[in-house]
Amino acid sequence: MLAVTARRPQGAPPPPGGMPWTYDAAFARHRGLVSVAEQERLRRSRVAVAGLGGVGGIHLVTLVRLGIGQFHLADPDRFEVANFNRQQGTVLSSLGRRKATVMQRQAHDINPQADLRVFPEPISPANVGRFLEGVDVLVDGIDFFATETRRLLFREARRRGIWAATAGPLGFSAAWLVFDPQGLSFDDYFDLRDEQSPLDQLVAFAVGLAPRATHRTYLDLTAVDLRQGRGPSAGLACQLCAGVIAAEVMKILLKRGSVASAPHYQQFDAYRGVLCHGRLRGGNRHPWQRLKRWWLGRQVRRLGWDRIVAGDRQAPSPVKEVR
Repeated sequence: MLAVTARRPQGAPPPPGGMPWTYDAAFARHRGLVSVAEQERLRRSRVAVAGLGGVGGIHLVTLVRLGIGQFHLADPDRFEVANFNRQQGTVLSSLGRRKATVMQRQAHDINPQADLRVFPEPISPANVGRFLEGVDVLVDGIDFFATETRRLLFREARRRGIWAATAGPLGFSAAWLVFDPQGLSFDDYFDLRDEQSPLDQLVAFAVGLAPRATHRTYLDLTAVDLRQGRGPSAGLACQLCAGVIAAEVMKILLKRGSVASAPHYQQFDAYRGVLCHGRLRGGNRHPWQRLKRWWLGRQVRRLGWDRIVAGDRQAPSPVKEVR
């Protein structure tokens, strides 16, 4: 896989208005929150952001504004109209353009000195090692339905001793998990195995990401379109995800403050005004989690999702069936 490295030239003209840009001036308002030495550590840190859509693009912008100076970015997709309600780079002028290219430009408009390496091809076993080479933290922003790619990324990050974080915009909430490379693995926490069906893996991921599921009272499962790989998602939830993940990444990079890694889970629901956190002993193998997985699996099979995931194009659409 070809990685495209981009950095603004040192002799680049000043921005419009003639005002000079310097790193110290751009991030001076962090003083009192982080020390000068800590800010420099952030500047030298490298974060991999996999996926630049709903949460990934906002992750990138939030981390760039934190002053992190080096990134690996991966996303093969292009912006479309359906992205307008939540995705950072979606404007009329970006329609049809590659997400990675658009977000690279946005990041450089914030920090022209940033080192941004773009990986334009899908993450695969052939290139995941190069994507994570020299990285300090992995931030997961890939599509909710891309279970195998997510497993691959977290497995390789663990092998390389890299911390990894994921956050899901569920309803009007953010649910997030952080994985210590010396702690419980991604597959062990979610109880994911190769022999499971794709649908069972999706169910396990959904239930494990938000054990308390604060959003369940107002999220309509029938609005999920498995054929298109789409589900309900709101911009405000993506913003919440970016904020909490940036805080976790900062603590990891600066080795400051406690990081509650898996099996600890957290979810903040802005709509309901609820913050949930706890330690899920055994992860998704916990008896209550097994019961939730069974219940959700039964519900989605009643909607015909198992046939859709298996590739049966004649299976009824969940939305049409309910209507």
